[in-house]
Amino acid sequence: MSLAQPSAQSPDTQPSHSPKAARHARFADLPTQALLPITTRPEIVFTHGKGGWLYDHEGKRYLDFIQGWAVNSLGHCHPVMRDALATQGSLLLNPSPAYYNLPMIELADLLANLSGLGKVFFANSGAEANESAIKLARKWGQLHPNSAGKARFEIITFKNAFHGRTLATMSASGKPGWDTIFAPQVPGFPKAELNDIASVEALIGPETVAVMLEPIQGEAGVVPATPEFMKALRELTTARGLLLIVDEVQTGCGRTGTLFQYQQSGIVPDIMTLGKGIGGGVPLAAMLCGDAFAVFQPGDQGGTYNGNPLMCAVGLAVMRTVSSPGFLEFVRAQADYLSAGLQHLSSRYGGQGERGAGLLRALLLGRDIGPQLVEAARDMTPDGLLLNSARPNLLRFMPALNVSREEIDQMLSMLDTLLAKHA
Repeated sequence: MSLAQPSAQSPDTQPSHSPKAARHARFADLPTQALLPITTRPEIVFTHGKGGWLYDHEGKRYLDFIQGWAVNSLGHCHPVMRDALATQGSLLLNPSPAYYNLPMIELADLLANLSGLGKVFFANSGAEANESAIKLARKWGQLHPNSAGKARFEIITFKNAFHGRTLATMSASGKPGWDTIFAPQVPGFPKAELNDIASVEALIGPETVAVMLEPIQGEAGVVPATPEFMKALRELTTARGLLLIVDEVQTGCGRTGTLFQYQQSGIVPDIMTLGKGIGGGVPLAAMLCGDAFAVFQPGDQGGTYNGNPLMCAVGLAVMRTVSSPGFLEFVRAQADYLSAGLQHLSSRYGGQGERGAGLLRALLLGRDIGPQLVEAARDMTPDGLLLNSARPNLLRFMPALNVSREEIDQMLSMLDTLLAKHA
């Protein structure tokens, strides 16, 4: 793949509207009351997308710098994904996870070769992948008990971390307030301070089996673990006989400019989880581990849709594209361009800079205007802009990995207009 090819797969800078997709002219006519209200949604129904753009039920288009929360690696409806769905959809959808299928085998082999972690378990979401990692660590702790002969089960995680929405992954997370929503929590997840190795060491006890972290805390506002901390953590866990689990659900699959964020620290974890970008928009996730840690026995772990050929075929197309020659160089070049543009806006409007890695970035606003900017950006005309405010004092950017420079320029121009109004 040439450097220009990812950009060429982005939409035209002026994609045409599709009147056929605007099936409903009035939001009030839609039976939205049937949906359980789990979040506050704007009165917009998206009907179709192409590359970096989404279109609503009234035909308005939106430049999408959320991309499903870093899910749509190649933008909306990329040709390689459409082809994979169409081809596999005509062959085999789900033979049951009790049997092998070709896309499952091929994607597992590709991931193992790309990561150096020899065993792969497929799941449907990042939370499921993290649940699998927690189960695997606890099983390993049963097989490798402490000096008193008792199973080890505690996994040190970090304040402000986000690992998913199941009961166990919520307990592993350090998001403020999550310890009471569905109390009592699952025990066994003491919380350390990110980038403070002493705080990790202080929590290690006879029941500790692993340390689990995001190399960049996305929901916390794109807060990176430093390379020095990652190296110290690897040294500490190795010395103390603990597993190192890296949650790359948001950072993996090329998002930060390398296939996996841990590679930028020069370490190798024992267990890694992937989600979001691995499927490019379809429900797919994975847990990978080194051969020495593959201690599940038949029946320990599973799932009805795990490794189904339809999702794995799409994941295979996505990962082949992301790992093709020149693609990651393109991502890093676009990331540098976006970073420079955000830094310019920060300097211009008295912000506190920007941070992140690759195409996972945050603009530090210096004041709590993030939610207002998100709403104002969405309401812009003739084109809207989709942004995310992970914290009130910042904006988070997660565009498609093949985002074009023209799309970055348009986003920066629109954001400039918004910041001028809120300065």
